[in-house]
Amino acid sequence: MAVDMLKKKTLGVGEIGTAIAFGVAILIALMGMIRAEDAPFAFHMAVFAAAAFAGILLIFNRHMNMAVAIPQEINGKPNYNMDVVKFSTLAAIFWGIAGFTVGVVIALQLAYPGLNLDLPWTNFGRLRPLHTSAVIFAFGGNVLLATSFYVVQRTCRARLAGDIAPWFVVLGYNLFIVVAGTGYLLGVTQGKEYAEPEWYADLFLTIVWVVYLLVFLGTLMKRKEPHIFVANWFYLSMIVTVAVLHLGNNPPVPASFFGSKSYVVWSGVQDAMFQWWYGHNAVGFFLTTGFLAIMYYFVPKRAERPIYSYRLSIIHFWALIFLYIWAGPHHLHYTALPDWAQTLGMTFSIMLWMPSWGGMINGLMTLSGAWDKLRTDPVLRMMVVSLAFYGMSTFEGPMMSIRAVNSLSHYTDWTIGHVHSGALGWVAYISFGAIYCLVPWVWQKREMYSLKLVEWHFWVSTLGIVLYISAMWVSGIMQGLMWRAYTPLGFLEYAFIETVAAMHPMYVIRALGGLLFLAGALIMAFNVIMTIRGGEALVPASSNEPQPQPAE
Repeated sequence: MAVDMLKKKTLGVGEIGTAIAFGVAILIALMGMIRAEDAPFAFHMAVFAAAAFAGILLIFNRHMNMAVAIPQEINGKPNYNMDVVKFSTLAAIFWGIAGFTVGVVIALQLAYPGLNLDLPWTNFGRLRPLHTSAVIFAFGGNVLLATSFYVVQRTCRARLAGDIAPWFVVLGYNLFIVVAGTGYLLGVTQGKEYAEPEWYADLFLTIVWVVYLLVFLGTLMKRKEPHIFVANWFYLSMIVTVAVLHLGNNPPVPASFFGSKSYVVWSGVQDAMFQWWYGHNAVGFFLTTGFLAIMYYFVPKRAERPIYSYRLSIIHFWALIFLYIWAGPHHLHYTALPDWAQTLGMTFSIMLWMPSWGGMINGLMTLSGAWDKLRTDPVLRMMVVSLAFYGMSTFEGPMMSIRAVNSLSHYTDWTIGHVHSGALGWVAYISFGAIYCLVPWVWQKREMYSLKLVEWHFWVSTLGIVLYISAMWVSGIMQGLMWRAYTPLGFLEYAFIETVAAMHPMYVIRALGGLLFLAGALIMAFNVIMTIRGGEALVPASSNEPQPQPAE
């Protein structure tokens, strides 16, 4: 389609329908705010009403500023929608720094309890879920939105499906993050690991996630490529399975439709089973398959090499999604859960080691013939190190699921070290690598502002990770051994407070490691800002040839 053959813009059915839906949402939110039975619920209803009103203004302002309809193609080339990718990328950086900062604060609180400040909204109990949700769902979720919307467009050679819908997904998801995070500070929580938000936030997230699935599927359906690239299969498994997990773990019974408190349908050991079916597979499908999709696109792209084995990637995909879903019960060893269920979870966890390492090997072997790039390209080095951490974590996890090992590791800082070796080393590093790739690509710059700053980010944050996980491994194993040490007379040898005192030096080291990791993220943020503001443009300004640009 030629640039000059553009249709006049008219207010579409989607825009009108979305504006009407936002209007209804304003009325519901205002009613909830007026009849609210607690202050946090009233505050969140006001936030929803303000967001819906802003949404209506944005829709009509956008329409008034657009003279022509957005073309699907320009001069025969796809007119990719990169604005949503830009927004999610910047949101990921913002939330990442926020989440890492809160993590440093609560690490310091464990070493120096006076830093709780005796205030309800700054104590460890409220800041800890704020940290985990900010890092996992705000930082990690926005990375997944940015990369999935970029990858599905490029591999399908088609613009994102929908006009308003992609923006509803990215803005709606970040609105959910704001509601959830402020809820934690105000004491609004279900008390379920990785599933803290209350019923109204969960309901809104369900709507956003369904639209995300429809946008992704719609883009796949309009693709110009006959083949669906493997990364899209991993993204799709993440989207579908997270939806199932979310619905299964959060069927609420609100105490009142005008209050924040609700009770989950499940109770007792059934609730525990659902919780860790959800909790472990949130790790498995949100933090693993989604970020493996990033690996399968960005590592070959950065290395300028094809995937080592496309057949292995397909085997890896089907083995991983079949085995992972069964592994949750290994979190419930020595509990009221029946032994057969515990053994089932342990068995599938051990089996998971094979497909996990299949993916790691596939990623590493993609560099065959390009290993020399690791000397000169810190972005590729960061992604390769992330694969090494992925391999280490997916060996350590199955080992820790074995009942005899779990008896030592569970409830100790060893588990914290394991989680952070995966979260910082695998998830954050592959995310940083993807951001360093995306920023020049979508802002059309030749390269990042400074590869030297990427080097600094890599080494500073790597030192932080090593300090963090080493301290937690030592602390955790020490905890486990002290807790089950007995005197010759059969009494416990150590009081609990003695184990807490013994862990203090390790907690200080952990806080230092977290501080270094935060410093690396701040270096990245500066590098990104300078790249966007002053990086060398990929296309010279003097070029007269029309270029496909993201529609404004």
